[in-house]
Amino acid sequence: MQANENTYQLPPKIIADLIDAAPVPSISLHSKSRQILFLQRPNLPSIEEVAMEEVRLGGIRLNPRTNGSSRSYYFNNIFVKKGEKRIRMKGLPYKARIENISWSPDGQSIAFTLTRARGIELWMGDCTTQTTKKLTDARINDTIGQLPYSWLNNKTLICKMIPEGRGKAPTQSTVPKGPVIQENTERKTAHRTFQDLLKNEYDKALFEYYTTSQLIRVNIENGRSRKINKPTVISTFVPSPDGEYLRITKLERPFSYVVPYSRFPQKVELWTNLGKKVCTVAEIPVADDIPKGFDAVRKGPRSFQWRNDQPASLYWTEAQDEGDPTNEVSIRDQVFYLNAPFDKKPKKSIATQFRFGGFQWGDGKLALVYEWRWKDRRAITSAFAPDKPQKSKKVIFDRSWEDRYNSPGEFQTHKNEYNRSVLLRNDSGKLFLIGAGASPEGNQPFVDTYNLKKGSTKRLWQSKAPFYEAPMRILEADTPLLLISRESKSEPANYYVRDLSEQTEYPISDFPHPYPHLKDLNFQLLKYKRKDGIKLTAKLYLPIGYDAKKDGRLPVLMWAYPREYKSADAAGQVKDSPYRFTRLHPHSPLYWVTQGYAVLEGFGMPIIGEGDQEPNEKFIQQIKANAKAAIKKVTKMGIADPARIAVGGHSYGAFMTANLLAHTNLFAAGIARSGAYNRTLTPFGFQSEERNFWEATETYMAMSPFANANKINAPLLMIHGESDNNAGTYPMQSERFYNALKGLGKTARLVMLPHESHGYRARASVMHMLWEMTEWLDRYVKGRAH
Repeated sequence: MQANENTYQLPPKIIADLIDAAPVPSISLHSKSRQILFLQRPNLPSIEEVAMEEVRLGGIRLNPRTNGSSRSYYFNNIFVKKGEKRIRMKGLPYKARIENISWSPDGQSIAFTLTRARGIELWMGDCTTQTTKKLTDARINDTIGQLPYSWLNNKTLICKMIPEGRGKAPTQSTVPKGPVIQENTERKTAHRTFQDLLKNEYDKALFEYYTTSQLIRVNIENGRSRKINKPTVISTFVPSPDGEYLRITKLERPFSYVVPYSRFPQKVELWTNLGKKVCTVAEIPVADDIPKGFDAVRKGPRSFQWRNDQPASLYWTEAQDEGDPTNEVSIRDQVFYLNAPFDKKPKKSIATQFRFGGFQWGDGKLALVYEWRWKDRRAITSAFAPDKPQKSKKVIFDRSWEDRYNSPGEFQTHKNEYNRSVLLRNDSGKLFLIGAGASPEGNQPFVDTYNLKKGSTKRLWQSKAPFYEAPMRILEADTPLLLISRESKSEPANYYVRDLSEQTEYPISDFPHPYPHLKDLNFQLLKYKRKDGIKLTAKLYLPIGYDAKKDGRLPVLMWAYPREYKSADAAGQVKDSPYRFTRLHPHSPLYWVTQGYAVLEGFGMPIIGEGDQEPNEKFIQQIKANAKAAIKKVTKMGIADPARIAVGGHSYGAFMTANLLAHTNLFAAGIARSGAYNRTLTPFGFQSEERNFWEATETYMAMSPFANANKINAPLLMIHGESDNNAGTYPMQSERFYNALKGLGKTARLVMLPHESHGYRARASVMHMLWEMTEWLDRYVKGRAH
């Protein structure tokens, strides 16, 4: 490649202009007040911003200057919709970095954080006057947990602050006091390849320094504040529905070197909203011995939550199988609860046969409980009466979550008098379901009512061609009134409020086409079969104005990501709609349509293992069959030049790409971004593989492109972020694989992007990635002799 190897490069101008196109705003609508916000994002950040100092501790990455995340996304403007106009909220600073936006219970105000160069402030906005004001100085602590603040009521916020007089961060001596020692004595403590873990006592001290918080109550009208209890390491804090109590989850020493902070020892306490400790609910040890399996969980209490329809009733669950899904038990999880004033012993609520998956609350006579089992992808939804939980459980749905065609959808909620989500019901007591509406014709989203007594549904509304309409929320149950998003192949998504009884609607947004010069770009949803009869789909994009008779066969870029299934029928189901608008994102493969390529996006890549067979036992055979079927389809259509086809993917798609090059001669070149190539470096499982290396040695080795590097003949471009923190895809994977290819005399190129993680954020990094891919495709695919 001819460009200066030491500088960032730009792709062709048409691609660069697409990257620099203004992002489409997000919208937020409060269902009670009907206030509507338009939230504007900036374009991609500069490399200078992405390269700012970063501290990595206990599985988090933080900016030590701000005491917040170092890799967050933010908005830079807030607009309030008034009639046909959008009015910018006044008082925001230039180039604001706005995060953590949430509505007040009455929907008349919002709170948000604003990141400055030296800290994070808490602000509020008045939607009626369209004004904003600062509530705290730059001491918000946004390092761990959920939002760094919570609404207590319409006038009061509770927030996590850096303690006053905290002082400077601990410094590390250049002279060690001794070695760092870990020891295990006959305990099974197998873990996936977590990154950014604590490494020594200095890291522990630093973690404690940055995550220790002081809770503060703030009045949004006058700005007055008061402290709540003492500074401590608070992971989460959640007010009770009536606002009288706080559920506090504190992290306790000893911190671990082998798991992230979410598995550190925890103490769950209840405080009053003024900070007086009421009781300790649970003391939970470090979870460094969670058994093998995707539905394995930590021992002891977990999944703490307030019951949304009660003033102050705390629920949690405890595994009855030691957290191990292979243990044979009749009850997998038992739910407990404790009511205010929390001076009694916990009582038993409902129990689940499979792993507990959560609640949707209604009232004392109705709530829903979800449970699931990984090995057969089984999901059960049951109704029960929280006031009489032992004898009231009734199964509503018992199904495979892989089966999209028969998915009933998700039950809908609304906010109650406590501003908490509870099941939405109309005057006749019927519940509401919103679903994707998957079918052989593509997704057709729907709204149903559900009669709990009869166990029957009634269709109220469904999307129809040539549009793709998705219900976002039910605003009123008895009308019913819907907030929907509507798009088509040629029209971007816009939002509408639709009255189903009157069959009327009015628009919320009028976003224009974000790429007007690509207004004629659309796709075909291809349907085809692989050799064993499994049904597959793919989206085919062609250059604008392409005429097969005049232009002949095209070079092709095929892009995919493998998915595991336990059901062949489910694997073959259509998973998209032919009426979606084409939305570009920085990591999309679609940019090369502008360079004369056909792009086959998301071509079917199911990996199936039915019954007792694990999907990965035939991983290589199946990715080969999937690729051959896709190539056969686009070649038979007269579009693809079979000698000029490239394959690519990101993460597990990169792993797929390297394996396809190692085990087939179908492709002229490959592009692998942020991948893992040596499965011995992920010995305790990867993706959907539960078995460890020693239980499935042959499978791990057969699936490792590193072990088959000698078989790769096509040129391979690898791109990786130098700071990739995704489990299993640390940068060494690409570095070692490149060294193997280089040592074997293969054609390969490795591009390491400074300061980038698993996905690439900086404008300079994204532009350079696109330049690298364009150069590689043009050299080894488009320019290849027919």
